[in-house]
Formats: sequence, C-alpha cells, structure tokens
Amino acid sequence: MAKDYPALTPHLREFISRQHIFFTATAAAGTRVNISPRATDQFRLLGDNAACYLDRTGSGNETSAHLLADGRMTIMFCAVEGPPLILRLYGKGRVIHRSDAEYADVLTGQFAGVEPLGARQIVRIDFDLVKTSCGYGVPLMAYEGERDTMDRWAESKGGDGIRAYWQEKNLVSMDGLPTGFVE
Repeated sequence: MAKDYPALTPHLREFISRQHIFFTATAAAGTRVNISPRATDQFRLLGDNAACYLDRTGSGNETSAHLLADGRMTIMFCAVEGPPLILRLYGKGRVIHRSDAEYADVLTGQFAGVEPLGARQIVRIDFDLVKTSCGYGVPLMAYEGERDTMDRWAESKGGDGIRAYWQEKNLVSMDGLPTGFVE
C-alpha cells in the first residue's frame, strides 16, 4: 500500500518514464485549488528530488499565480496501463520565466534547446516527499497518442497572437492573483 520516500528510487524513476500524463496541483490561501493535466513529453527529472516541465500556453495561469503566492505544489502520476500505482511528488515549485537566463540554460540542457511555439515558461519543483499509493481505483485505459491540437492552435495564433493572448489571459489568476508572468 502507501509508502513514503525521501527521494525518488530507480524503480520510481522508471515508473515515471512509462507514463503519458501527470497532474499538477497548487493553491494559495483563499483561492481555489487548481489541478492541471500535462503530457509527460515536456517533463524532465533533474535529480532524485527535483523536476521541471516546459509549460505551454493555457487558458489561465493558475499554477504560476499560486507558486508566486504560496509555492506549494504536488505533481501526481497514476498508472492507467500495467500494474496499478499512484506516485505523488510534494514540494515547492517556482516558475522560470522566458526572460530569465536560467530558462535558456534549462531549455538547452533538458529540452535540447527546442522550444515549441506557445512555450510560456518552465515550472520547477523541488520535492522533499515522494509518496506512493495503491492506485487500485484508477481505471485501465489504452494510450492512443498525443493530440496535435495545441500545436495547431499555436500555429494559427502565430507568435504575435500568442503574446497578445498571454497579455489577455495569463497575467491574473481566476481569483485575482498576479501570476508574475513575464514574456
């Protein structure tokens, strides 16, 4: 059943490498809890207690606002194929903005310098608790492939359109918190 670990083990790292989706959860005092699904193709382990993902443009920027206000973050993976397992990473997150020198370093080091159109920022989590649970209640599903909808949307907007969208939709959270978003 449930087990706690101070860091990722090789077995848990391998489990993460087989997943196609993960979820981020954040909140700040007085706000709604935000949970967002993400594709693992933009997720990278940086060590046994750190990870990051390349965050693409979304209809809101709740994660960024919550991390700026509070910093708490949980990332969850759950097996939908193969043996059941849920894995959560509990820690503190922060946003690495595109204008930061660190963004270019992480993009080069972790993503081979490839920045898909609509890449908004990089989110990093430093975690101090890794927790597994059984996952018996998670349904079995078959992976069919990645959607190309985000790419097609970004291409139709173009660079200028995406920047305008960020200004309209990504500067303030749904609860009125600033996201700290910097282009």
